[in-house]
Amino acid sequence: MARLNLLEETRFEKLPVTVYKNSKAASLAVAARIATLIKEKQKKGEQAVLGLATGATPVQVYAELVRLHREEGLSFQNVTTFNLDEYYPMQPDSAQSYVTFMNKNLFDHIDIKQENINIPDGTLDQADIPTYCMEYERKISELGGLDFQLLGIGRTGHIGFNEPGSAPNSGTRLVTLDDLTRRDASRDFGGKENVPTKAITMGIGTIFKAREIILMAWSPVKAEIVKKAVEGEMSSDVPATFLQLSDNVEFVLDEGAASDLTRFNTPWLVKDCVWNSKTIKKAVIWLAQTLTKPILKLTEEDYNNHGMAQLATEKGPVYNINIDIFNQLQHTITGWPGGKPNADDSQRPERAVPARKNAIIFSPHPDDDVISMGGTFIRLADQGHNVHVAYQTSGNTAVWDDDVLRYIEFATDFTKSLHLGTEKLETLYNETRKFIAGKKPNQIDTDEIRTIKGLIRKGEAIAGARFAGLPDENIHFQDLPFYDRSKFSKAVSYEDDIVKTMELLQEIKPHQVFAAGDFADPHGTHKVCFDIILEALKRLSKTEEWTKDCWLWLYRGAWHEFEIYEIEMAVPLSPQEVIRKRHAIFKHQSQKDLPVFPGDDAREFWVRAEDRTRETARKYDELGLADYEAIEAFVRWKF
Repeated sequence: MARLNLLEETRFEKLPVTVYKNSKAASLAVAARIATLIKEKQKKGEQAVLGLATGATPVQVYAELVRLHREEGLSFQNVTTFNLDEYYPMQPDSAQSYVTFMNKNLFDHIDIKQENINIPDGTLDQADIPTYCMEYERKISELGGLDFQLLGIGRTGHIGFNEPGSAPNSGTRLVTLDDLTRRDASRDFGGKENVPTKAITMGIGTIFKAREIILMAWSPVKAEIVKKAVEGEMSSDVPATFLQLSDNVEFVLDEGAASDLTRFNTPWLVKDCVWNSKTIKKAVIWLAQTLTKPILKLTEEDYNNHGMAQLATEKGPVYNINIDIFNQLQHTITGWPGGKPNADDSQRPERAVPARKNAIIFSPHPDDDVISMGGTFIRLADQGHNVHVAYQTSGNTAVWDDDVLRYIEFATDFTKSLHLGTEKLETLYNETRKFIAGKKPNQIDTDEIRTIKGLIRKGEAIAGARFAGLPDENIHFQDLPFYDRSKFSKAVSYEDDIVKTMELLQEIKPHQVFAAGDFADPHGTHKVCFDIILEALKRLSKTEEWTKDCWLWLYRGAWHEFEIYEIEMAVPLSPQEVIRKRHAIFKHQSQKDLPVFPGDDAREFWVRAEDRTRETARKYDELGLADYEAIEAFVRWKF
């Protein structure tokens, strides 16, 4: 199952943690445990009572249970389920209801008895909820309690919908949802304003009574809250910390969700570790940042007092280590992101040859290029490289409906000014206005509206790329099919997306490919787009000679930045270049002031971009490097 046993459970972890290579392996293991429980109960002629969770985390578990039922005969006739929670108010046939979710992902595909399914009722009168909740608890108790409880964890630390402030002995009840929880759910509801403010949830005390509790978490997005839940002090501020009181709990994580745990993030604090070049660089930078000292001022005493005595002994003297790490950081800095012509490139992040490179910047949405690497984009064009930009999706989801009407009104008035007929435009306007007036939360736009929204973003992207210095023929709009197709179906093939990307790469034959490596994108588009690029490059590398001289660079910045120890190319920006980048971002007017999907960060995109690049520059300065206005960071990915 690709289970990791790199290090034993540590003194930092206050409950059992099992880490798997990826969420697929972890989900298969959890599903196998549930299946074993069901079979054991069947042999005894007993009911298996399962507490179930919703959300993206358990989807693969449910898919494997469905497979076990269909292909291996696993029966659910002896299974009774109790779901953790449901939004309130909520109709059971709503697309966002947990009834719909459970039916779609599990119940419609197995032989469970309908009367054995229990999901909190989101249609009750509020006055009836307390009695209903007591009955929900009574039904669980009558069956002898939960044999197995499956949990996810929200970024507030909630389990079920037990938000910060919940008591460890709380029972099933109506709760008010935290603002962050509602923001996380906003995409499913077509905006936070449409997310219910309340929910019915099992209490922490109810969850505790389960004989086996498994909390699952995937991806680096959950790493911070997982660390708090596993290693932090118990507090109602992070309800999941109360699981430390249970003898029956286990956290099941993938590598990303476990990445902030001490044994993975700073293993030298746990026990002796293998000191390779990556670990040494990370540890020395961590030490300097922890002590707020430049790298070259770190002493042997600093090493010894912070878990790094083994490193000092094996690789010392420490001053030599300091100089080596300082030089490594120094060599990441370059004002020539396409390589400096006629220069020694042995200590530079990019090759000197060829002097004029073919470069392509892939932008998942029509503004990621200038937001995340606008300064480098402009620098590459200024330095004479053959730069192309490819906008992978239309980005039509992230345009306000009001803008659609405004653009149709403009088109109508402009057409009238030319004394041309406007009958079709006026019909379109009236139909669009009527559709928008009756539009339901998360309802998919009409073809015409999606086209207009895509054209709005296309025009902005062209303006931004031109401002960066590109000729029109170097601006490409891929409009990858998966983006609109995924609005209608989750069962999406990416083959045509990969083929389109291969064709573009083959046309340009780039020496440099820049791709978004910001996988914290809450919509997942960045990761899908990166996987498409990577697969295209892998396929081409089997037959195309030019791929041997092609380097793939990842950029971030839209949602967060690379850690300093990860950075392999750091492109400093002058104050004037920061302003030029800002103006390129300003071309994306539909994303200014308040974008449709701002994520957790209330700042405008241009402010986020400037703050992040200035923060990277500040960290370099504090480590003893030169003091730049801003730095854009890149990591090379070998395919």
